[in-house]
Amino acid sequence: MSEFKIPFAKGASINRPPVFGGVNYAFWKIRMKIFMESTDMGIWDAVVNGPFVPMQVVKEETVKKPWSDWSESERKKTQYESFAKKTITSALNMDEFFRVSQCNSAKEKGSVRKESIVDVQKRFTHIVNHLTGLGKVFDKEDINIKVLKCLDKS
Repeated sequence: MSEFKIPFAKGASINRPPVFGGVNYAFWKIRMKIFMESTDMGIWDAVVNGPFVPMQVVKEETVKKPWSDWSESERKKTQYESFAKKTITSALNMDEFFRVSQCNSAKEKGSVRKESIVDVQKRFTHIVNHLTGLGKVFDKEDINIKVLKCLDKS
């Protein structure tokens, strides 16, 4: 009997964000969006639109408002950015965490998903191994050409 494998860790919880381990990004992103929206719509908004920054007009120039002048509503809106960053970083394995650790905003963290050459090679090898297991026969030159084409696209 074949084992059914789910693309997320055992013990997934509605109280913790879904963990991203480097594969199935599209699936993880949808689950993360649902998780953030169910916590508070403002959190997902911070990921999509960037942080809310309270502003004021001083001498006909728009500038950042000092923290001490923020209203309660403005304080709450600025917290969404922190909640979003906390949620995203707590949902990443170590490799993915270091990939986004230099990002300044939740919007940047949410949009980082570039593959390294090693990632592309791993993904390609994974696909080739599955196809080989299903009976597909590749010659070495054919595989090398396909790898180079994959790398050119990334």
